[in-house]
Amino acid sequence: MNIILFDKLDKLNTLSIKDERARHIKKILKLKVSDSFLAGVINSVKGLATILEINDENIVFSFEADSTEEDKLHPLTLIMAFVRPICMKRILREAVSLGVEKIILSGADLTEKSYSKANFYVKEEYKKVLIDGAMQAAQTSISEVVIVDNIRDAIVKFDNSYDKLLLDNVLKGKSLSDYIPRNKKSVIAIGPERGFSQRERNLFVANDFNSYTIGTRVLRSETASCAAIALTLSKMNLI
Repeated sequence: MNIILFDKLDKLNTLSIKDERARHIKKILKLKVSDSFLAGVINSVKGLATILEINDENIVFSFEADSTEEDKLHPLTLIMAFVRPICMKRILREAVSLGVEKIILSGADLTEKSYSKANFYVKEEYKKVLIDGAMQAAQTSISEVVIVDNIRDAIVKFDNSYDKLLLDNVLKGKSLSDYIPRNKKSVIAIGPERGFSQRERNLFVANDFNSYTIGTRVLRSETASCAAIALTLSKMNLI
C-alpha cells in the first residue's frame, strides 16, 4: 500500500486494530505514535495522516488533506470479456494502477458462462481489487466498473467521439504501436481466453472499431490487457 484509502476521513479518526489497514500500519510499515502515512478518501482528497495513539483496540490518527482536488483518471475505457476471477483480479488491479477511467465487463460468445455467476462479480468482490490497485498507484481515484450481458451491450455505448480499438489476432490489423489518436477519448476491447467469435468481430467492425495487434504471440488475457493499456496510454501521451 503506497496510500491507505478510506470511505471518509475527518480531522480525527479511529481505525480498529483488527482492520487489515491497521495491521498494515503496524506490521508492514511498523509505524508508531507521531509517525505519518499517506492517506486518502476514495475518489476524493488525499493528504497526511499522523498517528496520535495506538492501543489494544484502535489506532487514532489525524488527517490533513493536501488539496480539495481528486486524482484524475485517464480518458480510456477498457471493454474486457469475462475471464476466470483469479485472472480478472490481476487485470482490474493493473487497469486501476495505470489510471483507466472506466471498465466494462462483458459476457462473450466463447467465454465460460459460469464466470459471470462467480461471487467475484455477483457480490461485487472486485471492488476491493479496485481499491488495492489505487493504493498501489498512490492515488485515490478508482475506475468505474459496469457489467453487461454481451458485447453488443458494451459497444453501443460509444459514439464517434471515441477512438475505438479492437485487440484481435485474427483480423490482422495494424500494430497497436502504430495507433494515432484522433479523439481525446479511447476505448479498447479485449476478448476472453478463447478470443472473440467471428460474429462478435463482425459486430465490432460494423460499429467502427479498428483492429490492432500487439504482435504475433498469443498472450494471456491479463498480459494482453496490461500491455494494451500501457501502449494506448503512451500513444495518447498520457504516460
